[in-house]
Amino acid sequence: QVQLVESGGGLGQPGGSLRLACAASGRILSIYGMGWFRQAPGKQRELVAAITSGGSTNYANSVKGRFTISRDNAKNTVYLQMSSMKPEDTAVYYCNAEVAIAVGTTYGYWGQGTQVTVSS
Repeated sequence: QVQLVESGGGLGQPGGSLRLACAASGRILSIYGMGWFRQAPGKQRELVAAITSGGSTNYANSVKGRFTISRDNAKNTVYLQMSSMKPEDTAVYYCNAEVAIAVGTTYGYWGQGTQVTVSS
């Protein structure tokens, strides 16, 4: 099996910064796309940012220019640097990864989620 463990959530101030990390471990042959999603109370889960194994990135319009996604393939880890944070960034943030556990066998996995609260 594969586990995704997130870290780095917590309380941030408006205009401030936080950095999330998500480390994948277990039966991993390779990892393709990795990404961050978030879900605020009463709202659907939405894509925040995604990154391919080659480093191409994609962002939600609401975070463009403020958040940066990156990955360390050697460590099977994806990061989300959040800057210029706003109260509307408050949500549970989930890590997602497409993991090949064997040749021709790829599954999507989710982390357990980490709370990010932006408030003064």
